[in-house]
Amino acid sequence: MTLLVLGSANRDYTVFVERHPLPGETVLGGELRVATGGKGANQAVAAARAGAAPVFLGAVGNDSVGADILDELARRGVDTTHTLQVDAATGVALITVSSDGENTIVVAPGANTTLDPAETAATVRRLARPGAVLLCQLEISPEVVSDAAGEIESAGGRFVLNLSPSRSVSPRLLSLADPLILNESEASDLAGSAIDGPADAITIARRLLAGSRSVVITLGGDGAVVADSDSAVHLDAERVDVVDTTGAGDAFAGALAATLSRGGILADAVAAGIAAGAVAVGHPGAQPPPPLG
Repeated sequence: MTLLVLGSANRDYTVFVERHPLPGETVLGGELRVATGGKGANQAVAAARAGAAPVFLGAVGNDSVGADILDELARRGVDTTHTLQVDAATGVALITVSSDGENTIVVAPGANTTLDPAETAATVRRLARPGAVLLCQLEISPEVVSDAAGEIESAGGRFVLNLSPSRSVSPRLLSLADPLILNESEASDLAGSAIDGPADAITIARRLLAGSRSVVITLGGDGAVVADSDSAVHLDAERVDVVDTTGAGDAFAGALAATLSRGGILADAVAAGIAAGAVAVGHPGAQPPPPLG
């Protein structure tokens, strides 16, 4: 089956620190780590690691950084035939990771902002087939995502929306999501109610079903909650040592979409996502070390 991943691609600059700085404070960190990132690229790589052959729809700069990103994605099993190179700087993410594995991220989107809704929708229209899966996030324009979602719907495919980072989107876009993937913070923002543990997450997921076809709320080390018209259940996660949480949510979403693209049911897709997220927190950076050669 066809898996399309529409989203951002960035160059990540990561520094590991003992703790995150307070406002106005400078802290000294360790060695600078430079890697490929961006939620779209991360999720495409995760889908490839999960056995899919994802087509990445996004934009990088017409510069050496953009060329390097395309080369690395291709080496990781991602089809970049339809990834644009544009006359703009490749996106950049500035990341700090504390000793407990928690991160803060600031993104300068650059080329990611150049994606055109009509042109992107036309590409999705050409590539989409009945049963195809389109996976999107929100580091690119919601208008681009919305038009692409309409095309996959018209083609008889499935739209998966990772509502990250948390942004305001139209009720129509939410109504197409199957599933809508959120972490605890994003789900709290959308529902207007705090989440404290799996029981609260189940309650919120059921509430959010009023606007989406199915809902998945990720809970970090506590696994995830999955809700659809038939049930709302909590799936636990194996306890693992955390090195860096950067990209764990992307690993989850990519593996989930890969499973759905092979015809898997949602519960199995969520279980695959949980397993991929557990692996992701065990290595530094948003993506695992690239293959040699």
